[in-house]
Amino acid sequence: MDGQTIVNALILGVVEGLTEFIPVSSTGHLLLIGHFLGFESTGKTFEVLIQLGAILAILSVYSARLWTLATALPSDPASRRFVLGILIAFLPAAVIGVMAHGFIKGVLFETPALVCTTLLLGGIILLWIDRLPLKPVYTNVMDYPLSLCLKIGICQCLAMVPGVSRSGATIAGSLLMGTDKRSAAEFSFFLAMPTMAGAFTYDLFKNRNVISMDDAMLIGIGFVASFIAGVFVVKGLLDFVSRHGFAAFAWWRIIVGLAGFAGLYFLG
Repeated sequence: MDGQTIVNALILGVVEGLTEFIPVSSTGHLLLIGHFLGFESTGKTFEVLIQLGAILAILSVYSARLWTLATALPSDPASRRFVLGILIAFLPAAVIGVMAHGFIKGVLFETPALVCTTLLLGGIILLWIDRLPLKPVYTNVMDYPLSLCLKIGICQCLAMVPGVSRSGATIAGSLLMGTDKRSAAEFSFFLAMPTMAGAFTYDLFKNRNVISMDDAMLIGIGFVASFIAGVFVVKGLLDFVSRHGFAAFAWWRIIVGLAGFAGLYFLG
């Protein structure tokens, strides 16, 4: 493992933390940047396992909120319904993720042109949604009905395709189904916890026999960088979204998608 590989792992870890919770597709960014850097991880495990840093970032920022929620569960029906809603939203991705794991990692993760396409199309869709004159019905994640949670969870399954964006799919779906921008982003935060933890655990289990010490060191570097960058994003995202919406992220997706196509054409 040379110095350049370590630098690449650090760069990718920062990218993961900065992009995981915004609707631009962290996996898409990692796959594209990794492709142009010539970074190869065993079984594409690095791109999934460094998500642990982002998971811990959101847990650290939301620790007080999570503790309050946990202590309220025995006596508060609204808290129990909210936790149930998160679990219901998580189930579709859990089932499809297990069933299609081999295809996702072996085919979709190996197709950079697909990532560029989904980044571009996702940016156009997000820009369109951001400009719609939507009238929110739900403004508090604690009030989301279970049926809405399930529908958001189904939307999350679209993010199995790299470049779609887990947060982008859930936020866009939420907005079209009557939520406001801030609560849509917040629900996406909470849904990220079991989803990313499940993906981490399952991918680690599937690749437990092929990860070397060098792989583990690179994953550790990426994990730390992802955690630090993720903390900053989680702390500021809700306020940014409330003030500015999602147009900036939509344009970023479009620019990265076009730049990716240009890079593939000229560099291969």
